[in-house]
Amino acid sequence: MTSRRVVVTGMGAVSAAGVGANLLWQAARDGRPCAGPLKVREPYGGRIRISAQVRDFDIAARVGPKFAPFCDAFTAYALAAADEALAQAGIDPEERQGPRCAALLGAGIGGMNTIDDGLYAIYVENKRPEMLAVPKLIPSAGPATLSIRFGATGPCFAVASACSSGSQAIGMAAQMIRAGMIDRAIVGGSEACATNGAMRAWEGLRVLTPDFCRPFAKNRNGMVLGEGAGMFVLEAEDIARARGARPLAVLAGYGTNSDALDPVRPDAASGAACMTMALEDAGLAPADIDYVNAHGTATVANDVTEAEGLNIAFGAHCDHLLVSSTKPVHGHALGAAGALELVISIMALREQIAPPNLNTEIQDPNCRIRLVGPQAVETKIRAVLSNSLAFGGINASLIVTPYHAA
Repeated sequence: MTSRRVVVTGMGAVSAAGVGANLLWQAARDGRPCAGPLKVREPYGGRIRISAQVRDFDIAARVGPKFAPFCDAFTAYALAAADEALAQAGIDPEERQGPRCAALLGAGIGGMNTIDDGLYAIYVENKRPEMLAVPKLIPSAGPATLSIRFGATGPCFAVASACSSGSQAIGMAAQMIRAGMIDRAIVGGSEACATNGAMRAWEGLRVLTPDFCRPFAKNRNGMVLGEGAGMFVLEAEDIARARGARPLAVLAGYGTNSDALDPVRPDAASGAACMTMALEDAGLAPADIDYVNAHGTATVANDVTEAEGLNIAFGAHCDHLLVSSTKPVHGHALGAAGALELVISIMALREQIAPPNLNTEIQDPNCRIRLVGPQAVETKIRAVLSNSLAFGGINASLIVTPYHAA
């Protein structure tokens, strides 16, 4: 824990709910699932035909002619969400941010649309892929384009750690601000993965549901693949106050670790240790957390393990801790998941509303946690924990608290 507080001064989102953080929050708060029929460009022979896709997103219209030729959808989503975040933060997007500003982006895959289209062109149509395929598909295209767009000449890199990518990028940016390396970060997570190839690959893992995402339910049968971007402006408190910004929340705690056990099966003890690290980093006790936005993928292994981890980390307080997964609303957006869920977590904190946990008619008795029901709950929320528990055993937890001027 350090004396330099990190505050969130702006945030933006692109999701299956539409373009805008408020649209994402409203869908989560109101319990409105945004999944629909899968739409892909190439012929599709998969069994799973639903996804929480970003729909009707015109890349050229959203990012302009200067950037559109270099943007796979995942980069374009990040740019659109970042534009919203800077506008809310009161920062002129044409003002060059300079060396004290970082541009970091979590992305589990990178330019999957460009990869899919290129492989189809090569192997099916016997054509060349587009000339700019390489600079569009690499994961670093996202943060690099953000840095160019906003003139951020400080640290610039992609974080690729599966479903923890977005949360790790945000946590790392906060640590860099605390350490004095930078004063500001444009940071988040983005993914555009609802493609023919990606859907078939996830289907092959037997983790996609053909109908409904049911986190922590006895009859859960998998996740809905989602996509989108969540972006934030993080700043040192003194920098934000000096320019008259109004912080939305404090990014108070970050924990990350690795199970170091199995490529796909999570570990409860390691997940619990990660949550405890975030609590210690925030200087909070388990009883200070009132709501958890769970990783909650609705896969058989994840939900039981995360519930067990919550019981280990929170002990007796787990009986009083409200928990929900919002993935039935926006889908599992992989590298963007933690960022989208942090948007929801901040809004839950600000509005003092715990969003619902949908589609769980009968809770799995092996998931011994206090779930929010099918309706949102107005309740006192002093702090929110958001979990990301990724393939490879890569865990990340973030904690946000209300902003009060010191």
